[in-house]
Amino acid sequence: MPYVVDFENVSTVGLETSPVAEALAGLRANEARYFKNKYGHDFTVFPAKESKSTVDFVKKILKEERNIEFSAKPLETARFQVSNIKWAFVFFEDGLGVNVLYTLDGDKKRAVGFKLSEGMEVPAELEGKFKFARQKSKLAGVIRGSFFVIKNEYDA
Repeated sequence: MPYVVDFENVSTVGLETSPVAEALAGLRANEARYFKNKYGHDFTVFPAKESKSTVDFVKKILKEERNIEFSAKPLETARFQVSNIKWAFVFFEDGLGVNVLYTLDGDKKRAVGFKLSEGMEVPAELEGKFKFARQKSKLAGVIRGSFFVIKNEYDA
């Protein structure tokens, strides 16, 4: 079942199996607030088992661009287009949020972002490969984030 993320009343719905469920819910709500405020878009997530194409899309980019394969279980995804940008998100059980930003025209800004929920360790797959900046969020506490630029073309 799809779930429209409510950033005013943060819920762990769909994330209950995560050891950092509250922080991951805050991270997800933080994303929802951003898209609602910037684009007027309702951030809707789907169980990963019902949105395998989104999980596979993100996994393909991670594998081909940086040879990264996460061992953590994907819990939820989101995939949508606002303006000329296609977005794909995967929220993992360990508290990691991965997003793919893929512009369709213009400057061709394309990147993968990583966001770590407060209380989680840097995943072994990312350890020593990226530097993480810290950002404070009222919804998510301290978020650590990093990214890399996508070099190849993908069917977004």
